[in-house]
Amino acid sequence: MSYTPYTTSPTEVLQQQSIMTRVYAWMMAGLLVTGAIAMFVASTPLGVALISNRLLFFGIIIGELALVWYLSARINKIAASTATGLFLAYAALNGVTLSIIFLAYTSSSIASTFFVTGATFGVMSVYGYTTKRDLSRLGSILFMALIGFLIASVVNLFLQSGVIYWITTYAGILIFVGLTAWDTQKIKQMSMNSSGEESQVQRIAILGALMLYLDFINLFLLLLRIMGNRR
Repeated sequence: MSYTPYTTSPTEVLQQQSIMTRVYAWMMAGLLVTGAIAMFVASTPLGVALISNRLLFFGIIIGELALVWYLSARINKIAASTATGLFLAYAALNGVTLSIIFLAYTSSSIASTFFVTGATFGVMSVYGYTTKRDLSRLGSILFMALIGFLIASVVNLFLQSGVIYWITTYAGILIFVGLTAWDTQKIKQMSMNSSGEESQVQRIAILGALMLYLDFINLFLLLLRIMGNRR
């Protein structure tokens, strides 16, 4: 099925392209903050503490989830500057928890997985941006699959099943590959509907950056399960 873009005038197209550029710029800023914090924490006693102290680790995870929920739910009600600060705070907090991968995997395998993730993400995001096909039906399926993936992952924390682990790994990769395209198309449509007012534009940019950031990070972590070489 194909869909008709909401707007076609040159001015609106330029506005949409400008917003999408902001989205990718903020997403990259978030990834840079996460990477820098992760590498720093891995070189400090806190990195080791996160591995040995499950209460601390899951406490930070809960804090991250709360921050994402708040930012997503309140994005249209908080100041654009607040939304920007919360996004960067989340990226930094995520860097703390992701520091453990620098202790668990070799630097070369992390780097190679990052580049594979970047290439895969780039291809699917370009597809979502350029395709004339309406991905909303696919997105609905992917959302339901994501819920199943999350439930299975939580259950496997207790079961510790190798079979479930690898099923969720490969299924998760397919889910987040698809979500990358769907989210890109959603962000493009949101940018087309923008009034052009600066605070609204910034909110769209931050929300879009958060969506794509989450797709990238989750895809990276799942690919790392396959490509990563443990120390």
